[in-house]
Amino acid sequence: MTTVPEHHGSPAQARPADAGELRDALRGVGYVAGDDLAMAAFLALRLGRPLLLEGENGVGKTEIARALADVLGRELVRLQAYEGIDASQALYDWHYPAQLLAVREGAGHADVFTEEFLLERPLLRALRAGSGAVLLIDELDRADDEFEAFLLELLSDFAVTIPEIGRVSAAEPPLVVLTSNRTRELHNAVRRRCLYSWVEHPGPEREREILALRAPEVPEQLAREVCEAVARVRGLELSHRPGVGEALDWAGALHMLGVTTLDADVARATLSTMTKDVDDQRAVLDAVETIVPDRDSGPA
Repeated sequence: MTTVPEHHGSPAQARPADAGELRDALRGVGYVAGDDLAMAAFLALRLGRPLLLEGENGVGKTEIARALADVLGRELVRLQAYEGIDASQALYDWHYPAQLLAVREGAGHADVFTEEFLLERPLLRALRAGSGAVLLIDELDRADDEFEAFLLELLSDFAVTIPEIGRVSAAEPPLVVLTSNRTRELHNAVRRRCLYSWVEHPGPEREREILALRAPEVPEQLAREVCEAVARVRGLELSHRPGVGEALDWAGALHMLGVTTLDADVARATLSTMTKDVDDQRAVLDAVETIVPDRDSGPA
């Protein structure tokens, strides 16, 4: 599905001077980036290259595009990829009712393939916004080979060709972020045009930083226990390992219930906030005693 572009009211910001400054700025808007990801994003911004992010669901690939738009004071334009997506959903379409009316009024002689009748879709909107936009092409692996090929001109030249109008190019390139969950392999032609970063699930310490920023009401001890337990859950053989969002949901639910320390019984009762697959839930239940060790137990 193609989503409506999102607007940010903050004015454009100066570009960060280095990767460390960008990492700190991202943290200031609630996104805790590792050093590798911060460097990749900084280089993409400075070199004017698209950034391809791969990793499992829930590791923060989509969220960094939103955070970058906030940090840079740019408009976020999002295109959600899906099987069968084509230019009419991604780039442009024609305003057919207006064209038909113009033809009738002009007795068949009106030129109806002009800018007046062009409907912008996300890719065209981002090109026209140029350096005022962050273009997010989300879950590119869901699209097909034809759509990848269609993107090559945009990723190389920040331009597209509309047959009826001609070539449309960005005066200054938008920052382009592509994400993939790696449900299929992307073509090398796309990869060569991008900088690349593999985004991992955060470790317990970085996840605690995220919880402190995103859910500051959760007590530090409970947040630590949740992050340690989530790390153990991710070590199981699961179909869908919980992401940062699930860790936040779990911590928030526990705090809402008045839980101050995590134990196996509480974990069993609140499993619905963390695992969203029946087989995964059963696997976690089978291992819950090792995921949440009994802190009150002592030597017999």
